Amino acid sequence: MQKPDKIILGIDPGTIAMGYGLIAVKGNESELIDLGVLKPGKIKDGYKKLQLIFNTVSGLITKYQPTDFAIEAPFFGKNVQSMLKLGRAQGVAIAAAMRHGLEVTEYSPKKVKQSITGNGNADKEQVKKMLQLLLHFKETPKQLDATDALAVAMCHYYQSRSIKGKTAGSLKGWEDFIRKNPGRVSPR
Repeated sequence: MQKPDKIILGIDPGTIAMGYGLIAVKGNESELIDLGVLKPGKIKDGYKKLQLIFNTVSGLITKYQPTDFAIEAPFFGKNVQSMLKLGRAQGVAIAAAMRHGLEVTEYSPKKVKQSITGNGNADKEQVKKMLQLLLHFKETPKQLDATDALAVAMCHYYQSRSIKGKTAGSLKGWEDFIRKNPGRVSPR
């Protein structure tokens, strides 16, 4: 791929495991740059975990110079303490992005899954397999937090394209979709 039009950093926040994924976008083409998982869960001090998350997100931004930052919104659970920790992790990642001058876009887990698989209730394995097809990679990360974060980046890519009028609503059927989105369709 030539010099990308944009680089999108996607984050799946967490204090036990935080996934990250980066894609390069050039026109209608998207390409995997990097994905991985930070595991702050081994650190006992909660504030040290948050510092590690902030420093890691800052380091990714410094290294890859993304133009866009997208993060998954926390889902609502029954455990208030878990929700508080997740919210803090998300806030620290957002603060790192803002510190580097990036605008922040947040997507619900259901929206992310819907944009990747067409099913807002898809499981992590389905999301991973679809991303492997879309971005042409075979290796499977040990933790699916990495592909979850990559899905957030791809969701942002699709949403930013739809804002520019390149959505299914402006298409005239599957043939038109395939012609306008060759990077999203892979031959069998």
